[in-house]
Amino acid sequence: MGTGRLTGRRDQEATTVPDPSTSGSAPRSLAEALRARDDDGLGALLRARPDLLSPVPGDVTQLATRAGTRASVVRALDRLDRFALQAAEALAVGPEPCPYAVLESLLSGDTGTTSGADNGARAELPRALATLREQALVWGDDERLRLVRTARELLAPSAARPSPTGLGPTVAEATAGMSPTRIQEIVAAVGLPATHDPVSAVTALTALFTDPERMSALLDEAPAEAHQVLGRLVWGPPYGEVTPQPTPPVRWLRDRGLLLPATARTVLLPREVALYLRGGLAHRVTEPLPPVVAAHREHRPQLVDANAAGQALAALSTVEELVKSWEHAGPPVLRAGGLSVRDLKRAAAALDTDEPSAAFWIELSYAAGLLASDGEADERYAPTPAFDVWLELPPAERWSVLAKAWMTATRTPGLVGEQDAKGRTLSALGADLDRSAAPEVRRRVLGLIAELPEGGSPDPASLLARLEWERPVRGTSELRSRLARWILTEAEVLGVTGRGALAAPGRALLEGHDPAPLLAPLLPEPVDHVLLQADLTAVAPGPLRRALAEVLAVLAEVESKGGATVYRFTPGSVRRALDAGHTAVDLQSFLTEHSRTPVPQPLSYLIDDVARRHGHLRVGAASSYVRCDDDGMLNEILADKRSAGLGLRRLAPTVLAAQAEPTVLLDGLRAMGYAPAAESRTGDVLVSRADAHRTPARTLPVPVPDGPPVPDATLLGAAVRAIRAGDLAATAVRKEPAGPSGSAAGGSAAPGELPRTSAAETLATVQAAALTGSAVWIGYVNADGAASQRVIAPVRVEGGFVTGYDHTADEVRTFALHRITGVAELAEDQI
Repeated sequence: MGTGRLTGRRDQEATTVPDPSTSGSAPRSLAEALRARDDDGLGALLRARPDLLSPVPGDVTQLATRAGTRASVVRALDRLDRFALQAAEALAVGPEPCPYAVLESLLSGDTGTTSGADNGARAELPRALATLREQALVWGDDERLRLVRTARELLAPSAARPSPTGLGPTVAEATAGMSPTRIQEIVAAVGLPATHDPVSAVTALTALFTDPERMSALLDEAPAEAHQVLGRLVWGPPYGEVTPQPTPPVRWLRDRGLLLPATARTVLLPREVALYLRGGLAHRVTEPLPPVVAAHREHRPQLVDANAAGQALAALSTVEELVKSWEHAGPPVLRAGGLSVRDLKRAAAALDTDEPSAAFWIELSYAAGLLASDGEADERYAPTPAFDVWLELPPAERWSVLAKAWMTATRTPGLVGEQDAKGRTLSALGADLDRSAAPEVRRRVLGLIAELPEGGSPDPASLLARLEWERPVRGTSELRSRLARWILTEAEVLGVTGRGALAAPGRALLEGHDPAPLLAPLLPEPVDHVLLQADLTAVAPGPLRRALAEVLAVLAEVESKGGATVYRFTPGSVRRALDAGHTAVDLQSFLTEHSRTPVPQPLSYLIDDVARRHGHLRVGAASSYVRCDDDGMLNEILADKRSAGLGLRRLAPTVLAAQAEPTVLLDGLRAMGYAPAAESRTGDVLVSRADAHRTPARTLPVPVPDGPPVPDATLLGAAVRAIRAGDLAATAVRKEPAGPSGSAAGGSAAPGELPRTSAAETLATVQAAALTGSAVWIGYVNADGAASQRVIAPVRVEGGFVTGYDHTADEVRTFALHRITGVAELAEDQI
């Protein structure tokens, strides 16, 4: 049986990073520990926990107070890696204060047993402890390590919230409400002498449970079934239910305090007993080292880049197709915001993809500023003016716009279709899709892939395990895992990765460089021709030049995409080109000019046949009418049963009137196999090409930040100087009052309180300080009512204002005398 030592001699070879506060006498509080840090130490704390800077603390005491608030501590714990969190959890169940050797024992156990075999915990503990100290979660020297009170409350076990270690309350905590008689009965059952009070009895019982030799002798007497009961509780949860008539093994353990009552029907395993049974370990599995991200496969870097470039081209084509499909009649905006499920399905069908992929492309276009709502009364989504600018950029630069928007976006399309806390379905482009952790996880996932050998793709399971180790707090780790899975898929379809490995443009994107110069050589040059085939198809052997692609998109339907796009000519597509204002001669000339193969006869016949019939019928707005010089064709239409719903009647030998609207009449006649053309009031053929709709100029959507931003060096330096100066003002030694009244120097204020003097005394003191060049301590209330303490060296007093060097702000400032609450002279050695 392993031992459960709670104290011990520290290994002479083990090293640790000392607390900066350990110079001189040991600190008695977190504020004292922070005050003893140098400027770099304070800057490291503010960089690791930027929420402490909002607003900048007035002094070190305020900084320490804020660092101990629940919200700030929870945020700090959420950002710890697994081993640093395990060290904090061990401190929460250890004695307070906790010697380094005890903490080491809790994390590495007794190396003489299998459970205590060192797996690197001893070597990694200094790093974990340095992290906890840097973030002000732990303070004190190596012999008196203290976890901040709020963190201890969050991590220590309680009846309502078991500890992450699986340990329960101590003997002292578990027996707090027990009768003195029952405690004495337990003491007698384990063979200890009776004591005169419950406190000493609990102390004796605790000493027994922490003594390996005596515990071993006690458990040697236990029935075999009792060991089985302890084995079920030892690693947690430490609570178990018992019947009113417990079995003999349970009764044996309960009589000797190895199980203590928690409720009428529940018993618990005391922490000291569990630690003995565990061999001194606070955790069943200690994970001091991060899991290694393994390479799943390795590819040639050139193959990775080529694959990523192909995906990048496909991404550009998909985004362009999506946004253009919304430029004439975009989908409406839901009342609650976002895109309806029906419109998402339509977008997926138009892009020939599934709905999650369509949601990604829609959200990416929105993040890049290419799509937005138009803000009209009948609000719809439409392209923005930025889309036209984007179309004119070279392909590599267009992709760079998309990739940079993806890199910083907090909107998470993977959530589309799920339900929020209120049971409402989350929609694309709707609210509640922002996850502030997304950019940080995105950078971390790509960073881990970048650490693999060039061309290596990660094993997803090992990558997710690494992310979970880095942020193990439940809830945080689950969100990061889901984000990581989506990011791996998105990076591949966008072309940031190729075959799972980070491509050269993706690496540049990760490093903060423009990826366009690296992508441009990988993209094929746009071609200015197609290959026409006899089966009414055209093959584009690469990306087409814009003018050619735009005309061909009207004249033919896209049949398949890929490295070579296949277009198919149909009567409907040719009619669409004629409706857009092209003539048959124009179309024949266009195809002859841009085809490397002769125009096939079937295609020429198709164009001529549709053009010959196009416009033979004319539809106008009377309510609507049909005009045709061939009265036989009009008779044929009237005789067709399918025209009954159009409400047709003959007005003249060559004119039919209809009750249907012109657009409905056009669609109805086309469905019957005719090729009518709309005409204007003057009788000219009406070109049906609609003007592209654009929204007003829109700014890019702002990503939701993940808490306060990390401060830069300038802000950190200014904040540290302000805290130091404020601390000087708060802790500066004042001169003793000059007289019995204690008002001459105003030095009677208690620590942390503003000095109080009359207006006459304030004026006299600052004037004297200006004449002698000495510094004074003042209390000041600004125009917003915020009070502060400052140390100033007055140089001029006039007109109700005092001007002097403010040591707190490290600059010359002017203060209104009526806002100074009081003033006190400083001791000679303070400035």
